[in-house]
Amino acid sequence: MARAIWKGNISFGLVNIPVGLFSAEKPDELSFRQLDRRNLAPVGYRKYNKATGDEVEMDVIVKGYEYESGHYVVLSDEDLRRANPEKTQTVEITDFVDLDDIDTVFYDKPYYLAPMGKNPKGYALLREALKRTRKVGIAKVVIRSREHLAAVVPQGDVLVLEILRYPNEIRATEELEVPGEDLGALGVNERELEMAERLVEGMTAEWSPEKYHDSYRDDLMHLIHERIESGQTDAPDETPVPEAAESREGVIDIMSLLKRSVEATGGEKAAPRKAAAKPKAASTAPSAAKPKPRKATSAATSKPRPSSAKKRKAA
Repeated sequence: MARAIWKGNISFGLVNIPVGLFSAEKPDELSFRQLDRRNLAPVGYRKYNKATGDEVEMDVIVKGYEYESGHYVVLSDEDLRRANPEKTQTVEITDFVDLDDIDTVFYDKPYYLAPMGKNPKGYALLREALKRTRKVGIAKVVIRSREHLAAVVPQGDVLVLEILRYPNEIRATEELEVPGEDLGALGVNERELEMAERLVEGMTAEWSPEKYHDSYRDDLMHLIHERIESGQTDAPDETPVPEAAESREGVIDIMSLLKRSVEATGGEKAAPRKAAAKPKAASTAPSAAKPKPRKATSAATSKPRPSSAKKRKAA
């Protein structure tokens, strides 16, 4: 069984639900060692005492806050919990909001919340209440000596704790040079827009994460195996890789590219666009919402706004 990173309670109102916090991520990256190119020996790093130069073992290393140059307050893990025992052991839900009200740039890191103890009733009640109301809980939680903003989101049978960024941690989009919404001034005509929409419709598919994988990893492993089979393992290939050719300004025929792309997807034969169908009435007990594609926000300090995109599908 997975090991809990943190154990505590979900708190909302006067209700406390014992839970454990588990990582939802499973990194699967290629591991590269750093080598000394002169003899291909692995490069290592050591922790050392900056006053004596002696190497330091992990069991004598402590945390310290430097309040003056060269002067520290030494803190233990118990001190970090003692600063506010309740906050370090609680996912404190303060509000419930619509899922689509949270701009996707706020999402940072997911964790799973699992019930602890012999009675999972409270966990199930909160999960089903969030499903039925299509809400998520906005909470504060302390993880590794920092208080995080978070969202408690139902996903299937599991409650997911999505760590959120604070508004001051997000750059305003005004810092970017992006085209405005006056398409005419940009030379975009209605036929090009319709063709672009047709291409989007032709490439539309059901969200199926299982069909996606890291194909670049496959390519890189192919290159590595080729080098092993050829016996050329001791020196990197320094031959420059040609840069991708850049099209000259004004030469691109967007309409022609769109038309060829649409034909490749079979979208050219698609029927003309129909008016959007009226939304069906929501059931009395909707399923959990799946994470939606993350949308942009106009500014870091802007108030989260409802998305015009489709709501998340039931998990």
